[in-house]
Amino acid sequence: MQTNNNLEWKMISCEHIVEDEYIDFRKCAYELPDGTVFEPFYNYSRRDYAVIVATDEDGKYICVKQFRHGINKVTVEFCAGGLERTDGKEYGTKANDDIVENALEGAKRELLEETGYISDDWHFLLKIPSNATMADNYANIFVAKNCHKVAEQNLDDTEFLNVHLYDREELEELIQSGDFPQMAHVLALLLSEFYIAKRA
Repeated sequence: MQTNNNLEWKMISCEHIVEDEYIDFRKCAYELPDGTVFEPFYNYSRRDYAVIVATDEDGKYICVKQFRHGINKVTVEFCAGGLERTDGKEYGTKANDDIVENALEGAKRELLEETGYISDDWHFLLKIPSNATMADNYANIFVAKNCHKVAEQNLDDTEFLNVHLYDREELEELIQSGDFPQMAHVLALLLSEFYIAKRA
């Protein structure tokens, strides 16, 4: 049986292709467990973020529609957003806690900014890598229940999104049709249902 010691790769070089305030995109060479060297392997660093499975007082899921340039289409997803930092960067998960926004506070801020809703019933579900193959950032998944609207949207300059309410059957249709395509958001939905069933 192999141990972690003979499974780990050893980085032997790393070139920062793009390193600005938004992303650190890298081209790396690794020594593999059998001693061979292989390159290039590409990876990147982005900031951690929160995903919020929010429901209103009628049990409807609070979602947003927005354009996603990665797949070049308008999608439906849960409210989500990056945790703010005070060091002028949007990436790097090994930062000191005093420069990275608390995940719950970030989730509350994003829900209010993107949808105008707030909640007094929050539950943390999981912190999980967003793409362990290529990225070092994490998704923090929360449930927010009994949300109620208190304000209008307060969006960033690059955010153009509309708020929509869906029941569970409608969400399933959106998932199956490919219109709710964010993997972490589908995971968040399933985790929230498991959490709620466990508490029942």
